[in-house]
Amino acid sequence: MLSTGLRALLLTGLGLLAAAGRPPNVVLVFADDLGFGDLASYGHPTSATPNLDKMAAGGLRFTSFYSSSPVCSPSRAGLLTGRYQTRSGIYPGVLYPGSRGGLPLSEVTVAEVLKGRGYATAMVGKWHLGVGPNGTFLPTHQGFDHYLGVPYSHDQGPCQNLTCFPPDTRCFGFCDQGVVLAPLFWNLSIVEQPISFPHLEARYNAFARDFIAACAHRSQPFFLYYASHHTHYPQFASQDYAGRTSRGPFGDSLMELDGSVGRLLEALQDSGVRDNTLVFFTSDNGPETMRMSRGGSSGLLKCGKGTTYEGGMREPAIAYWPGRIVPGVTHELASTLDILPTLAALAGAPLPSVTLDGFDLSPVLFGSGKSPREAMFYYPPAPDPMLGVFAVRYGKYKAHFFTQGAFHSGTTPDHDCHGLTPLVPREPPLLYDLESDPAENYDLLSGGAVKPEILAVLKEMRLQKATFDEQMTLDSLDASQKGASSFCG
Repeated sequence: MLSTGLRALLLTGLGLLAAAGRPPNVVLVFADDLGFGDLASYGHPTSATPNLDKMAAGGLRFTSFYSSSPVCSPSRAGLLTGRYQTRSGIYPGVLYPGSRGGLPLSEVTVAEVLKGRGYATAMVGKWHLGVGPNGTFLPTHQGFDHYLGVPYSHDQGPCQNLTCFPPDTRCFGFCDQGVVLAPLFWNLSIVEQPISFPHLEARYNAFARDFIAACAHRSQPFFLYYASHHTHYPQFASQDYAGRTSRGPFGDSLMELDGSVGRLLEALQDSGVRDNTLVFFTSDNGPETMRMSRGGSSGLLKCGKGTTYEGGMREPAIAYWPGRIVPGVTHELASTLDILPTLAALAGAPLPSVTLDGFDLSPVLFGSGKSPREAMFYYPPAPDPMLGVFAVRYGKYKAHFFTQGAFHSGTTPDHDCHGLTPLVPREPPLLYDLESDPAENYDLLSGGAVKPEILAVLKEMRLQKATFDEQMTLDSLDASQKGASSFCG
């Protein structure tokens, strides 16, 4: 473990690099519907993820890292803006192909923040923050110089006649019907429809490699946002990964995601920029356990996608920067909301002049190890101003003020997770110590006399919720912009 003095020296060195006009490159890899228990480095016994394991062994692995939402579009809005989705209006549920709205152009994305510092910016993969008339809301209007990807979830279009695994294995299920086949965009133009899923990841990898090489050649800092479709349903993979794992289609899809991470690391090495590049990996929300073996694993956490239990929003996360980030494990509290302010600090870029919900994680990555984040607030897929946040984590404690199941988290033995489990106000709240009980099994307020220190914690958490709810003005996209509300995707 580094001494305090050496950590401070590292921080100072990073600041000098940014000030001298040589800010670090950033590769942000965002998985889709990946559970806390899906990676080998997070305890799964049969997942084949050697490249992510390499990052975990050589980087900083988080155990208390959270998405801002248990479903897709809101979580991506939180990641890119550093603001809860309730501030940008990306709720309830997710955006659809027919949605007319999207991430408001007035929102400042991390790509726009870094672009102002001279970064080249590019995105590959799943956008899911709106298309709009003439592509109004696509990435090239949100701070990205280049975009190659699918504008929403790849299941948001008929898939039953498409090949997901070569040579001729059809995609499992039917996906969404009554809409167009999901398209592949290059910037603002459709370049493929329907998508050839077995060849998609190779196209992404080639683009990412060329983008990294071009930026390295002209000595320009870059930001690459690699938003993978893996491991969202229906899973797919190329010939190199089909049938390769003991976890079936889900495992093959995960292995291809891991392979893409490996190719990104190779591209950084080959271009000579590995030592000046932060690679950060995490996921948008928990696993869709209703798909059973095709839906991923929350590990020891409760429930999954769509819920405000730990399995819905607590994600694997790895920060990797050889020579800069000391390998290890951190139990400090952190979130996707913290990505924007952290990258702004590393790049020496000013923060947007708006309310941010994120914090600079530099102390965790390079410094004392203490996170500036003290609390995490859990919104359900459909936030309600009358209810406010459903749960609050404060330090090691978590209080549920409301609970509700989700169809995404069906099929598990725990009925709390299921879609038909109704909204239940909790008074007193359910209170858990997540350090000793991450599975949320043992309510600290049940079973007899409650210790004074626990009552003091509960009082503080009630205050945290009341204060946060009072200052939050919910401003959702209206129905004419959003289209049919859905908690899928």
